[in-house]
Amino acid sequence: MSVCNITQPVSRLFGFSTGRTFPKKGQTCVVHYVGSLTDGRKFDSSRDRDKPFRFKIGKQEVIRGWEEGVVQMSVGQRAKLTCSPDYAYGNKGHPGIIPPNATLIFDVELLGLE
Repeated sequence: MSVCNITQPVSRLFGFSTGRTFPKKGQTCVVHYVGSLTDGRKFDSSRDRDKPFRFKIGKQEVIRGWEEGVVQMSVGQRAKLTCSPDYAYGNKGHPGIIPPNATLIFDVELLGLE
């Protein structure tokens, strides 16, 4: 079963938002995130680098779980994205960082759109 939960359907949303500023195809999303494995081990964090991450919606610059999850968020919201392997790095993983068939958990905050 393929799953990317923003709780039900794609994550848990936290924080204040106007609810009117959702990302659209072609826009650049500016986010802070922390990525963890299901055992709690952190594998990446823009917060630790103190540098927000930018990616364009619809350009396949990020995993499918992010493409589908972040578009459900509004600027100012924070969400927990739980991505099954089909929505993340699949059966190959990312050698040395993410094991094969790993479910990933991301704490994502949508800071802005460009």
